[in-house]
Amino acid sequence: MPITRIGIAGGLVGMMCCVGPTLLALIGVVGAGTAFVWATDLYDNYRWWFRLAGLAVTATLVWLALRRRNQCSLAGAKTLRWRLPAVAVIAVATYVVLYSVTTSLGSLAP
Repeated sequence: MPITRIGIAGGLVGMMCCVGPTLLALIGVVGAGTAFVWATDLYDNYRWWFRLAGLAVTATLVWLALRRRNQCSLAGAKTLRWRLPAVAVIAVATYVVLYSVTTSLGSLAP
């Protein structure tokens, strides 16, 4: 099961409210001030929607990985029981790292 990729994808989707505007500012599509306003608005108003989307993406990718290995049952999940918490830890760590990076970049915006 691709633990790292699933965890990073879930964390990235959960933090897309801030990562999206930050990436647009870094590649020069929008200014830093505009990206800061967008990220603040998205985070303040929709943060739980993004977090739920990240959780849904993580659950879907875990289910697809288990199904691909023909282990989509309780017995199959028990054989991978140490990997499932690892996916959650990686997703949360990705979220925390992206949150800290976008927050520090946001403090640099005029």
